[in-house]
Amino acid sequence: MAANENIVVGLDIGTTKICAVVGELSGGEINIIGIGTHPSIGLRKGVVVNIESTVESIKKAVEEAELMAGCEIRSVYAGIAGGHITSFNSRGIIAIKGPEITAVDVERVIDAARAVAIPMDREVIHVLPQEYIVDDQIGIQNPVGMAGVRLEAKIHIVTGAVTSAHNIVKCANRSGLDVCDIVLESLASGEAVLTQEERELGAALLDLGGGTSDLAIFAGKNIRHTFVLALGGNNLTNDIAVGLRAPLSEAEKIKKKYGLCMTRNINSEEIIEVPGMGGRPARKLPRQILGEILEPRMEEMFELIKREIYRVSMENVPASGIVLTGGTALLEGATEIAEAVLNLPSRMGKPMGIGGLVDVVNNPMYATGVGLVLYGARHQPEKKFRIRDRNIFNRIVSRMKRWFKEVL
Repeated sequence: MAANENIVVGLDIGTTKICAVVGELSGGEINIIGIGTHPSIGLRKGVVVNIESTVESIKKAVEEAELMAGCEIRSVYAGIAGGHITSFNSRGIIAIKGPEITAVDVERVIDAARAVAIPMDREVIHVLPQEYIVDDQIGIQNPVGMAGVRLEAKIHIVTGAVTSAHNIVKCANRSGLDVCDIVLESLASGEAVLTQEERELGAALLDLGGGTSDLAIFAGKNIRHTFVLALGGNNLTNDIAVGLRAPLSEAEKIKKKYGLCMTRNINSEEIIEVPGMGGRPARKLPRQILGEILEPRMEEMFELIKREIYRVSMENVPASGIVLTGGTALLEGATEIAEAVLNLPSRMGKPMGIGGLVDVVNNPMYATGVGLVLYGARHQPEKKFRIRDRNIFNRIVSRMKRWFKEVL
């Protein structure tokens, strides 16, 4: 299988699954030509806790994607999430020396804005320009070529724990992959599921994953705020396992098959079968009990998201509403609860703006993977991240010595 320069691969390293999505660039369009998924057992709440298990899962997902796409995967865009992600807004001002603003001036003002003290254990993942101000003229998206005396930039800085980012790169490298870029998962999902109108008017994107729920607020085509809540679908599964006294694997199946968040929509006569633990016989229970377990947890998650939106005084920014994506968004009644708690119009977000295997990826659980491909297609990098083995030179020298000994 030959490597193709027009191939972009998104690697969604999630808490419940690892997904590799292969996209091909052709004539300005992005066609999805391969997808591979494998259960993730080396992560907890979006953070790598077992490197070997994660490497094995990545290898299997990538192999499956390679077989479907019929190409060799060498580099990927990797997603990052987890409770360690924090973000804040910053601004910088510079004086313009020439007759008009140049690309160098834009770089200078962004450098001035990002010159803030960041702890040694944290790493900048994204610097996202929000708007530029030229001589008190606000709302400028691209100031290059404009005349002015003073240039000001407002930016959004996303940071993460150095160790978590390095562990993701290390897992990809051990799987034989280069990492083109590390991308915040909610930012990637926004590329795949939000329309231009929603980005312009203002929208909140909530990526409901297995270990985390990632919030991103967009307005004026740019990102305004990001937040990661360390609660997700795994908490729902755990609640079902405890509430119904069922094994975790069976609780996950029950959630997917019978899960419904709105108790009032459940027929009181509906019955579900719950397998027993430790050889005990299966039990039959009303489906309403399942709803009574799921509804309070979903309400709690949306209340915490609402509290964060109000904390940063952005309750009026997502004018077009909230878009739910991620595997947990598939739970019946999730959009209704979001609408009731957040008091915003709600819809389920599925990947769009792509060609190829549209039917295969037409699911909220693939939003991050497809979004990483779209992000990669629009932001081709100059360098790739790779953690090199420091002792590689010594290993090569010792190997050559052994060869000479064998020859002599």
